Amino acid sequence: MSDIERDEPIEETLETADGSTEVEETTDEAVAAEAVDAPVEDEAEVEIDPYEDFRAELRGKLGKWYVIHSYAGFEKRVKQNIENRRVSMGIEDDVLEVQVPMEDVVEIKNGQRKLVNRVRIPGYVLVRMFLNEDSWSVVRHTPGVTGFVGNAHNPTPLRFEEAFNMLKSLVEPKEVPVAKGATAAKGSATQARSIPAEVDFEVGETITIKEGSFAGLPGTISEIKPESGKLTVLVSLFERETPVELTFDQVTKL
Repeated sequence: MSDIERDEPIEETLETADGSTEVEETTDEAVAAEAVDAPVEDEAEVEIDPYEDFRAELRGKLGKWYVIHSYAGFEKRVKQNIENRRVSMGIEDDVLEVQVPMEDVVEIKNGQRKLVNRVRIPGYVLVRMFLNEDSWSVVRHTPGVTGFVGNAHNPTPLRFEEAFNMLKSLVEPKEVPVAKGATAAKGSATQARSIPAEVDFEVGETITIKEGSFAGLPGTISEIKPESGKLTVLVSLFERETPVELTFDQVTKL
């Protein structure tokens, strides 16, 4: 029987430069080592739009969005008036939807924080409609409406992004995972919705410090930081103005 016909394991040999031979290893460990050494592509991080569902819903709606002027403080009443008139005048198929964008704002007065819900764009109401002579007349002659934004008789509708930016405050954004590598807040795995703060302080205004090392001293506001709830106040010390960082509740208005 020839050597090839024997049922014995065969080792593949390689001839080296000095004529000796080496056995090429083909073990599982070698294969695994190659796999470890091979570069691994990082998974692409896909940015998630928290308003993705709302965008899709908005794109699917019929008609166009138009902006109308109203008296400030009467936006909600105008909305109700248009909704009533579209029914009583039988044009529900032309005037489709009326919205007054709202927003949550933290108002800070005399150091006290209060969450309020207010009209986002005072004096304006959004109407989704098919513009024609009847729909224009019903909306334009609604009590409280002072006119359409743009051309009075042939107004220009909002572009999609304009309508989206004005209306997105009507919905809660979808919770999205914190980006890979980002540090999440303790006890939270999602990004929190930030609420803008509105303050009744002004740069250049004189205040009195009521807490801390400078309690009782007057100061002048040089910078306002609504996001962190802090002020930079110039305090006169030793005939020099010294900047001091204070929280809203550490000062009081004169």
